[in-house]
Amino acid sequence: MEPKKNPRADLNKKSGLFFVIGLTIVLFLVWGALELKTYPKENAAIEQLTVTDYLEEKVPVTEALNVPPTPPPPAAPEIIEIVEDVAEIEETVIQSTEINQETIVEEATLKVEDIAVVEEEEEDIEVPFAVIENVPVFPGCKETNNEAQKACFQKKIQEHIIKQFTYPDVAVELGIEGKVYVQFIIDNTGYITNIRTRGPDKLLEKEANRIIAALPQMTPGKQRGRAVKVPYTIPITFRLQ
Repeated sequence: MEPKKNPRADLNKKSGLFFVIGLTIVLFLVWGALELKTYPKENAAIEQLTVTDYLEEKVPVTEALNVPPTPPPPAAPEIIEIVEDVAEIEETVIQSTEINQETIVEEATLKVEDIAVVEEEEEDIEVPFAVIENVPVFPGCKETNNEAQKACFQKKIQEHIIKQFTYPDVAVELGIEGKVYVQFIIDNTGYITNIRTRGPDKLLEKEANRIIAALPQMTPGKQRGRAVKVPYTIPITFRLQ
Protein backbone atom coordinates (compact mmCIF):
# COMPACT_ATOMS: atom_id res chain seq x y z
CA MET A 1 0.00 0.00 0.00
CA GLU A 2 1.59 3.28 -1.16
CA PRO A 3 1.48 6.28 1.16
CA LYS A 4 -0.64 9.09 -0.14
CA LYS A 5 0.99 12.56 -0.25
CA ASN A 6 -0.89 15.77 0.07
CA PRO A 7 -0.21 17.81 -3.06
CA ARG A 8 -0.12 20.93 -0.91
CA ALA A 9 2.77 19.50 1.20
CA ASP A 10 5.03 18.93 -1.79
CA LEU A 11 8.03 21.16 -1.17
CA ASN A 12 9.73 20.48 -4.47
CA LYS A 13 7.44 22.91 -6.17
CA LYS A 14 8.99 25.88 -4.34
CA SER A 15 12.61 24.71 -4.27
CA GLY A 16 13.59 27.19 -6.93
CA LEU A 17 12.17 30.08 -4.90
CA PHE A 18 13.94 28.97 -1.74
CA PHE A 19 17.18 28.62 -3.68
CA VAL A 20 16.95 32.18 -4.97
CA ILE A 21 16.13 33.55 -1.51
CA GLY A 22 19.02 31.67 0.07
CA LEU A 23 21.42 32.83 -2.64
CA THR A 24 20.33 36.43 -2.17
CA ILE A 25 20.89 36.24 1.57
CA VAL A 26 24.36 34.72 1.10
CA LEU A 27 25.33 37.37 -1.43
CA PHE A 28 24.12 40.15 0.88
CA LEU A 29 26.18 38.76 3.75
CA VAL A 30 29.29 38.45 1.55
CA TRP A 31 28.83 42.03 0.26
CA GLY A 32 28.43 43.31 3.81
CA ALA A 33 31.58 41.50 4.92
CA LEU A 34 33.55 42.95 2.03
CA GLU A 35 32.31 46.51 2.63
CA LEU A 36 32.96 46.42 6.35
CA LYS A 37 36.00 48.56 7.17
CA THR A 38 37.95 48.72 10.37
CA TYR A 39 40.41 51.44 11.36
CA PRO A 40 43.37 50.80 13.62
CA LYS A 41 43.49 52.85 16.79
CA GLU A 42 46.59 54.99 16.91
CA ASN A 43 47.67 57.25 19.69
CA ALA A 44 47.93 60.80 18.30
CA ALA A 45 51.16 62.45 19.32
CA ILE A 46 50.93 66.11 20.34
CA GLU A 47 54.01 68.09 19.52
CA GLN A 48 54.75 71.37 21.26
CA LEU A 49 57.13 73.94 19.91
CA THR A 50 58.76 76.17 22.42
CA VAL A 51 60.12 79.49 21.12
CA THR A 52 62.61 81.35 23.20
CA ASP A 53 62.30 85.11 23.03
CA TYR A 54 65.84 85.62 24.16
CA LEU A 55 68.13 86.45 21.28
CA GLU A 56 71.73 86.97 21.86
CA GLU A 57 72.76 90.25 20.29
CA LYS A 58 76.33 90.79 19.38
CA VAL A 59 77.52 94.31 20.15
CA PRO A 60 80.39 95.46 17.99
CA VAL A 61 83.46 96.45 19.88
CA THR A 62 84.46 100.06 19.30
CA GLU A 63 87.88 101.38 19.84
CA ALA A 64 88.47 104.71 21.56
CA LEU A 65 90.07 107.35 19.37
CA ASN A 66 93.20 109.00 20.56
CA VAL A 67 92.11 112.64 20.92
CA PRO A 68 94.87 115.09 21.81
CA PRO A 69 94.27 116.80 25.14
CA THR A 70 92.88 120.36 25.17
CA PRO A 71 95.60 122.93 25.79
CA PRO A 72 95.22 124.78 29.10
CA PRO A 73 93.96 128.42 28.97
CA PRO A 74 96.64 131.14 29.00
CA ALA A 75 97.61 132.34 32.41
CA ALA A 76 96.35 135.76 33.54
CA PRO A 77 98.95 138.56 33.65
CA GLU A 78 100.24 139.16 37.10
CA ILE A 79 100.31 143.00 36.74
CA ILE A 80 97.16 144.90 35.71
CA GLU A 81 97.75 148.37 34.34
CA ILE A 82 95.10 151.04 35.03
CA VAL A 83 94.62 153.54 32.19
CA GLU A 84 93.30 156.97 33.17
CA ASP A 85 90.69 158.69 31.00
CA VAL A 86 92.16 161.82 29.50
CA ALA A 87 89.19 163.05 27.44
CA GLU A 88 86.55 165.00 29.30
CA ILE A 89 82.89 164.13 28.73
CA GLU A 90 80.57 167.05 28.27
CA GLU A 91 77.33 166.72 30.15
CA THR A 92 74.13 167.64 28.32
CA VAL A 93 71.85 169.85 30.37
CA ILE A 94 68.15 169.49 29.57
CA GLN A 95 66.21 172.56 30.52
CA SER A 96 62.66 172.22 31.75
CA THR A 97 59.92 173.61 29.50
CA GLU A 98 57.47 174.08 32.32
CA ILE A 99 56.39 177.62 33.08
CA ASN A 100 55.16 179.19 36.25
CA GLN A 101 53.82 182.55 37.35
CA GLU A 102 57.27 184.13 37.34
CA THR A 103 58.06 183.09 33.76
CA ILE A 104 58.06 185.99 31.30
CA VAL A 105 56.53 185.11 27.94
CA GLU A 106 57.52 187.25 25.00
CA GLU A 107 54.62 188.32 22.81
CA ALA A 108 54.91 187.32 19.17
CA THR A 109 54.39 190.12 16.67
CA LEU A 110 52.08 189.19 13.78
CA LYS A 111 52.09 190.97 10.47
CA VAL A 112 49.21 191.39 8.05
CA GLU A 113 51.06 189.26 5.49
CA ASP A 114 51.17 186.35 7.96
CA ILE A 115 47.39 186.18 8.28
CA ALA A 116 45.83 183.93 5.66
CA VAL A 117 42.34 184.73 4.49
CA VAL A 118 40.08 181.70 4.89
CA GLU A 119 37.21 181.67 2.45
CA GLU A 120 34.02 180.07 3.71
CA GLU A 121 33.01 177.19 1.47
CA GLU A 122 29.38 176.95 0.63
CA GLU A 123 27.79 173.61 1.49
CA ASP A 124 25.62 171.87 -1.06
CA ILE A 125 22.22 171.65 0.57
CA GLU A 126 19.40 169.52 -0.79
CA VAL A 127 15.83 170.59 -0.03
CA PRO A 128 12.89 168.37 -1.06
CA PHE A 129 10.57 169.75 -3.75
CA ALA A 130 7.53 169.51 -1.47
CA VAL A 131 8.90 171.79 1.28
CA ILE A 132 11.19 174.24 -0.52
CA GLU A 133 10.33 177.92 -0.17
CA ASN A 134 10.87 178.76 -3.86
CA VAL A 135 10.59 175.82 -6.28
CA PRO A 136 12.75 175.70 -9.44
CA VAL A 137 11.17 177.70 -12.24
CA PHE A 138 10.64 175.85 -15.53
CA PRO A 139 11.17 178.05 -18.61
CA GLY A 140 7.82 179.57 -19.52
CA CYS A 141 6.32 179.54 -16.00
CA LYS A 142 5.56 183.08 -14.80
CA GLU A 143 3.34 182.46 -11.79
CA THR A 144 3.83 184.63 -8.74
CA ASN A 145 3.18 182.34 -5.75
CA ASN A 146 5.01 179.11 -4.88
CA GLU A 147 2.02 176.73 -5.21
CA ALA A 148 1.25 177.99 -8.70
CA GLN A 149 4.93 177.56 -9.63
CA LYS A 150 4.77 173.92 -8.44
CA ALA A 151 1.71 173.21 -10.59
CA CYS A 152 3.30 174.89 -13.62
CA PHE A 153 6.55 172.97 -13.08
CA GLN A 154 4.79 169.60 -13.00
CA LYS A 155 2.68 170.49 -16.05
CA LYS A 156 5.76 171.48 -18.06
CA ILE A 157 7.56 168.25 -17.04
CA GLN A 158 4.60 166.17 -18.32
CA GLU A 159 4.50 168.11 -21.61
CA HIS A 160 8.25 167.58 -22.07
CA ILE A 161 7.96 163.81 -21.49
CA ILE A 162 5.09 163.48 -24.00
CA LYS A 163 7.01 165.51 -26.57
CA GLN A 164 10.29 163.59 -26.18
CA PHE A 165 8.77 160.11 -25.65
CA THR A 166 9.84 157.40 -28.10
CA TYR A 167 9.11 153.71 -27.52
CA PRO A 168 12.27 151.63 -28.15
CA ASP A 169 11.84 149.40 -31.24
CA VAL A 170 13.44 146.39 -29.56
CA ALA A 171 11.14 146.76 -26.57
CA VAL A 172 8.14 146.82 -28.94
CA GLU A 173 9.31 143.63 -30.68
CA LEU A 174 9.87 141.86 -27.35
CA GLY A 175 6.63 143.15 -25.85
CA ILE A 176 8.34 144.88 -22.91
CA GLU A 177 6.28 147.37 -20.98
CA GLY A 178 6.06 148.76 -17.46
CA LYS A 179 6.69 151.80 -15.27
CA VAL A 180 10.11 153.42 -14.85
CA TYR A 181 10.77 155.63 -11.81
CA VAL A 182 13.23 158.44 -12.53
CA GLN A 183 14.94 160.50 -9.82
CA PHE A 184 17.09 163.51 -10.65
CA ILE A 185 18.45 166.67 -9.03
CA ILE A 186 18.09 170.25 -10.17
CA ASP A 187 21.37 171.69 -8.88
CA ASN A 188 22.01 175.22 -7.59
CA THR A 189 22.73 176.39 -11.13
CA GLY A 190 19.49 174.99 -12.62
CA TYR A 191 20.99 172.04 -14.54
CA ILE A 192 19.75 168.43 -14.35
CA THR A 193 22.23 166.08 -12.61
CA ASN A 194 22.41 162.66 -10.89
CA ILE A 195 19.75 160.94 -13.01
CA ARG A 196 18.83 157.51 -11.59
CA THR A 197 16.28 155.10 -13.06
CA ARG A 198 14.57 151.94 -11.80
CA GLY A 199 12.30 149.91 -14.06
CA PRO A 200 11.45 146.45 -15.45
CA ASP A 201 14.02 146.51 -18.27
CA LYS A 202 17.26 148.27 -19.24
CA LEU A 203 15.80 149.40 -22.57
CA LEU A 204 13.01 151.32 -20.86
CA GLU A 205 15.41 152.76 -18.26
CA LYS A 206 17.73 154.00 -21.00
CA GLU A 207 14.89 155.79 -22.82
CA ALA A 208 13.63 157.39 -19.57
CA ASN A 209 17.17 158.62 -18.82
CA ARG A 210 17.40 160.20 -22.28
CA ILE A 211 14.07 162.01 -21.84
CA ILE A 212 15.00 163.56 -18.49
CA ALA A 213 18.52 164.46 -19.64
CA ALA A 214 16.91 166.57 -22.41
CA LEU A 215 15.23 168.91 -19.87
CA PRO A 216 16.26 172.57 -20.28
CA GLN A 217 18.16 174.64 -17.73
CA MET A 218 15.84 176.09 -15.10
CA THR A 219 15.96 178.81 -12.50
CA PRO A 220 17.29 177.01 -9.39
CA GLY A 221 15.17 176.58 -6.32
CA LYS A 222 15.88 178.80 -3.32
CA GLN A 223 15.71 178.28 0.41
CA ARG A 224 15.96 181.44 2.56
CA GLY A 225 17.15 183.36 -0.47
CA ARG A 226 19.98 180.91 -1.25
CA ALA A 227 20.13 178.67 -4.33
CA VAL A 228 20.01 174.97 -3.31
CA LYS A 229 19.76 171.53 -4.88
CA VAL A 230 16.25 170.15 -5.32
CA PRO A 231 15.67 166.38 -5.85
CA TYR A 232 12.63 165.35 -7.88
CA THR A 233 11.08 161.96 -8.74
CA ILE A 234 8.63 161.20 -11.54
CA PRO A 235 7.28 157.91 -12.99
CA ILE A 236 7.23 157.30 -16.76
CA THR A 237 4.83 154.58 -17.95
CA PHE A 238 5.63 152.54 -21.07
CA ARG A 239 2.50 150.77 -22.36
CA LEU A 240 1.89 148.95 -25.61
CA GLN A 241 -1.53 149.47 -27.20
